[in-house]
Amino acid sequence: MEKPRQYSNCRHAAPITSAGCGGFDPAHAGPSRRPPAARRSPSNRPGRADPAWTAQGDYDILARPQLRIMRNMQPTPPAFSALPDCDATHQRARHPLMPITPLKAVAATAIALGSMAVQADPVTVTDITGREVTVDAPVERMILGEGRQIYLLGALEPEAPFEHVVGWRKDFSQADPDNYAAYAAKFPEMKALPTFGGFKDGTFDVEQAATLQPDVVLMNLEARAATEDAGYDDKLAELGIPIVYVDFREKPLEHTIPSMRLMGRLLGEEDRAQAFIDFSQAQMARVTETIAAADPDRPKIFIDRAGGYSEDCCMSFGPGNFGEYVEIAGGANIADGIIPNTFGSLNPEQIIAANPDHVVVTGGNWDAYVPGGDWVGVGPGADMNAAREKLQGLTERTAMTGISAVETGNVHAIWHQFYNSPYYFVAVQRLAKWFHPELFDDLDPEATLRTLHERFLPVDYAPGYWISLRER
Repeated sequence: MEKPRQYSNCRHAAPITSAGCGGFDPAHAGPSRRPPAARRSPSNRPGRADPAWTAQGDYDILARPQLRIMRNMQPTPPAFSALPDCDATHQRARHPLMPITPLKAVAATAIALGSMAVQADPVTVTDITGREVTVDAPVERMILGEGRQIYLLGALEPEAPFEHVVGWRKDFSQADPDNYAAYAAKFPEMKALPTFGGFKDGTFDVEQAATLQPDVVLMNLEARAATEDAGYDDKLAELGIPIVYVDFREKPLEHTIPSMRLMGRLLGEEDRAQAFIDFSQAQMARVTETIAAADPDRPKIFIDRAGGYSEDCCMSFGPGNFGEYVEIAGGANIADGIIPNTFGSLNPEQIIAANPDHVVVTGGNWDAYVPGGDWVGVGPGADMNAAREKLQGLTERTAMTGISAVETGNVHAIWHQFYNSPYYFVAVQRLAKWFHPELFDDLDPEATLRTLHERFLPVDYAPGYWISLRER
């Protein structure tokens, strides 16, 4: 078996060894951005006696001395269009840049000021792809390769989920505007974060990322192929910026828990990560143990992925993601054996022939993508009357003609982002109660979601994550 690659942000031109800090293979590691000494300790956080913390609530240049010039030299800030709320003075405070200088000069600055910083420890972690990555931890500056990774950070650092985020992809405001608004109301500073394009569509700006001096770029697993094809991994490695992959989407049942443990270690929040894992596993067991004991007949289920998002019918899930949720919840996915991978499509004839007992539409507020579309706008604080009307409208499509689910009213809609967040166990509970109400009379998925917010998340719970034509 091939040994996993080991990635490091260490400087020296020697092979990576078990001792930790080796050199770099230009394709995989890259030079260091700073020695470990130039970091704040995890106990020296904002609000405490940190000389490197400014009145604006961000790093003073002394926090990273070897990469930043003195404040009285007036560095030019990066021209990020994603900082609409920051004037030029504040941008200089948040994102001071170092002009290109010889390495010796940088090293001399680090030596001169290093005594003002605190030692940090490099840790080697294995990410979801099996890659070994060495990162200074606890991580202080990270770029989120997808904005919805804040679902993870929110659970780990609910008091200040954006404290260590220096940039992120802009999908959160578009894919989940209702939660974005809730987070923005509580953490308005997030609106000033620089935003990035995507790795998959080739719009990620490596130079912009480098100016933010991140300790790590957190990427979703589905972006790995595009990242490597475009050479983003090599370009970032040459700058000493490691990539760590997590996953809540491709294989959420397999990868969510290790992803949570991984991020807990990088952030120094292992205990909180384990508490979240314990809670999620306990909630899953309330379904899996009941289904295993009862071994009920399995109703046929059609998962209508983002139903109404386009005029085409119908996107669905194969054996992964919501397809797997269905199986765990005691249903039989009609796409099993037709869609070989996690995502795919069924044609109307296949749906009619399968005659599903339940239809579950995944939905959300997608005005940013399809203004005024037929999608079902479920999510926090959703308008349930409007959602019901749209859900009813989807039953009039050709693919729904004469099927059992429509005749019995077993047509439901559920928040689409359960497919791409660590909250999958709530979706499994909701599906199980729809499919087998007689087995789950005492199960309250809404109470589970409310408890999740109260115990772990930084924003308040608001109902609206699902609706059913059978329930009035």
